[in-house]
Amino acid sequence: MELNAKPRSSSEKLAEGMIPAVAYNKENNISFAIDRKAFDRAFRTQGTAGLFDISVEGGQTFPALVKTVQMDKRRRAPIHVDFFMVTYGEPVEVSVPVHTTGRSQGEIQGGLVDTVLHNLSVIAPGPRRIPQELTVDVSALNIGDHITAGQVKLPDGVKLAVAEDTVVISVLPPRLTAEQLEAETQAAQVAGLVAAGEISEEAAQAVLEGDASIDEVKTEAASEADAETAEASDEANNA
Repeated sequence: MELNAKPRSSSEKLAEGMIPAVAYNKENNISFAIDRKAFDRAFRTQGTAGLFDISVEGGQTFPALVKTVQMDKRRRAPIHVDFFMVTYGEPVEVSVPVHTTGRSQGEIQGGLVDTVLHNLSVIAPGPRRIPQELTVDVSALNIGDHITAGQVKLPDGVKLAVAEDTVVISVLPPRLTAEQLEAETQAAQVAGLVAAGEISEEAAQAVLEGDASIDEVKTEAASEADAETAEASDEANNA
């Protein structure tokens, strides 16, 4: 996509609607200004994998990729852009969005598809060969299954820039409901009290079946312990 730019110096005040930008590589560093709205529209469509042909007024035209975008958080609008200048016909490393297609068997069973890496780093043979996105079919995945970077299908000539065993997508077990999570927490707490000898197994069973609360059985256990202590004291005094 072509992007028109105007040359600028660091001390120059920008015209209304323009934002500062810089493009660089190992040999060059060029400062210029671009129209905020035009860039924002293009970037929302292309992202970091989209190639820009930047034409600086009265100067040169060069291909570049977006490296970073500084945003105004309040207005959610770009306020500064860093581009990385590339060369046609030369390999380039770029981060490409990952998208899924299909409904996994794990989802049908109540699981959740988790995209661990939303962008995958690859090396394209040239700027014109950068894939706009990488699509992964998750239909055959069951709960506990995952897809690694090495299993992602890449276009001809494109290579991975990360380890092949890097997990990109996984299928997680069903999430616990609030009630299930509360029940698991309570069961763990009750087991700890039994192990510590603070309550009996019978009292623990009463809690788990909903016949008593933890506070109630702890209070009862404490009362019984006090009664046993008092009885032992009386026996000692009568001896």
